[in-house]
Formats: sequence, C-alpha cells, structure tokens
Amino acid sequence: MRNGVIIALAAALVTAGAAAAPAQAAATPSVTAREAYLVDTTDGTVQFAKRETRRVPVASLTKVMTAYVVRRQARLDDVVTITKADIRHATAGGAATAGLRAGERLTVRDLLYGLMLPSGADAAHALAERYGPGTAKFVAKMNAAARRLGLRDTRYANPDGLPSKAYSTARDQATLAVAALRDPVIATVSRTPRRAIGKSALHRAHVWHNTNDLLDDGAVGLKTGFTNQAGYCLSFAAVRDGRTYVGVVLGERSEKARLATARKLLDWAGTGASEEAEPGVTIP
Repeated sequence: MRNGVIIALAAALVTAGAAAAPAQAAATPSVTAREAYLVDTTDGTVQFAKRETRRVPVASLTKVMTAYVVRRQARLDDVVTITKADIRHATAGGAATAGLRAGERLTVRDLLYGLMLPSGADAAHALAERYGPGTAKFVAKMNAAARRLGLRDTRYANPDGLPSKAYSTARDQATLAVAALRDPVIATVSRTPRRAIGKSALHRAHVWHNTNDLLDDGAVGLKTGFTNQAGYCLSFAAVRDGRTYVGVVLGERSEKARLATARKLLDWAGTGASEEAEPGVTIP
C-alpha cells in the first residue's frame, strides 16, 4: 500500500489535468472551513473547491515547506546542536514544541520527526538556523522553492507558521503536499503515528506523537496547523478505493471540525462526487 501511494502521487505529476469520465454526483457537502480543496491525484482532477485561491495564513502547514527545503540541503545523519535561541523562539511565541533543550544534539532525521509530528517550532528554528544559514536566508530559500513549484499565491515569513504577514492558499498547499509526499522521507515521517528516540550521550529521550488524527482513518499524511489568525488547518493525503486524494482544510473552527471536514470530503469523493473534471494540481 505504501509503495502504491508513492507511485500514485508520482503518476499524478504526469497526468494532472487529464480529463476524467463524468460520474453521478452526490450532493455537495456543506463545509464549514473557510477554505477547502480536494484533488484526486490519480487523474489530476479537482473534487472539491471552496475559496481555494484566497490568500490566508496557514499556520504550521508552513512546516511542510520547511521539511521540503531541509530535505534538499541536509543529510539525514547530519547532527544539529539545539541552542537557547531555538528554545526561546518557540516558548516566546507560545508555539507547539518538540520538548528540545539547549545543548542537545540530534540528527536531521530526528528533527524532521520533531518538526512534523508534534509540530515543534524549536525544531523548525534549529533547522532553519543551520540550513539558511540563519532564519532570514532559510525563509528566502522557502520562497524560492515556492516559486519553483509554481505557488504563485504563497509567501513565507518564517519556518514555523507563527503569526506574520505570510500567506498561502488551499490550492497552493495541495500542490506543495503532492510535491512533499514524493519525498520518501517526508512521506514516511508524516504518516508515522508515534516516534520514540532513546537517551544517548548527545540528547535526552524523546517521544513524539503525530497531531494528525486522520491517520486513524487511513490517511498517509500530512500536517496539522493552528493559530488564532489561521484557525484550524489540515493538509492530508489518503487512499480510497485505489485512488489517492490530497486535500487541504483551512480556517476551520475546531480540531473536531477540522477532522470531520476532511473525513466528509474523502467520503464524498469516494461516492463519485465530481460532475465534471477540472484541472488539478501540477508540479514543474
């Protein structure tokens, strides 16, 4: 199944925009999220769209791009030293953390888990400082990657999604999700429910739990997010009846509603929801 997911996602890059046969449409679901988007990556067609091009904050979905940029620069066995600045950045912003402490030394592989599962802003800051080098240069690399991927309505201001003037769209985040899930490491990390690393001479023991409850329903990724400004957000991928769907929910009113909306969209798509094919996401 896992290999099939990656193959389906890769195939979508070639076939995105292809026409799909019309199907008997089920009633369009009522979606309370401010913005939402769902694409069938198997044939590249849009299944659902609501304000999908509206520029809005996306909270910790930002960390998907952070992981994407890190994977293009770092080796998984690189060792990164956590600094007091990394810890201060996360705690001062009231962000979710991976529970890191200054002086710990962790591999990039471990920090990717700390970044994606508990949504650690401390891990995000440490990675950005190392691979910018410096946060400002790292953010420039994030924006350069966004341009290469064709994310025309996306601008990053930090590596963690804390409140800023940054913005993106549901459509752009779906495009990013497809690109990120092509990376086998990001795909593996984002679908992992729990990651434990033992104590060593370099770091304490850590246990990280994935905040994406949709994994319990068979999802294979990707990332949750929340700030007061952005609301509850979710970027997700799942397989239903042999078809791979990538979706984004932005500006939802609660964690429960975020999960319910994603489930509703996936269930609806599985009934043959689309009346006509529309162009889906494409990756350069």
